[in-house]
Amino acid sequence: MPAAPRFFAGLEGTRPVLTEIQALVAPAAFGTPRRAVVGWDNSRLAMVLAVLETRCGFSFGGKDVYLNVAGGLKISEPAADMAVAAALVSSALDVPLPPKAVVFGEIALSGDIRPVSRMGARLKEANKLGFTRAIGPTSGNQHEAERNFGCTIAKMRKLSDLIDLIEPGESIAARE
Repeated sequence: MPAAPRFFAGLEGTRPVLTEIQALVAPAAFGTPRRAVVGWDNSRLAMVLAVLETRCGFSFGGKDVYLNVAGGLKISEPAADMAVAAALVSSALDVPLPPKAVVFGEIALSGDIRPVSRMGARLKEANKLGFTRAIGPTSGNQHEAERNFGCTIAKMRKLSDLIDLIEPGESIAARE
């Protein structure tokens, strides 16, 4: 089953930019799993993988992980954490994300999803480009952001909420 693209609603300076995040999680061919990253920080990937393993029960220990930011862009914004996590989980489970959805949010080590700056601008740009769904953190200015976007947002408080959205009813034992 082909996975749907994962789009990150990010900022380049002050301008909102939508970027495709691609991930492939595959069984490791050799003893040591490989981590290959293009366009994002290796250390940040290690942190997201650790949070997914510790807080959500996903095991990446015996799997190669390939992560690519499409178009040769380089992302340094922490708001991409949740889009990367969504891409990884979607690939690991071989389950597509909702179509025409953008994802954004910073992941804390506790597994909490932190609010991001300029949420309304991100959603307004996504709406202009034909996106009809958003997956993001809860925030104080949620209603203004929803008005700009024109539809409701799947509001995430914890990374486990994102996992439940991607694969409802999936147990931790089935992920290992």
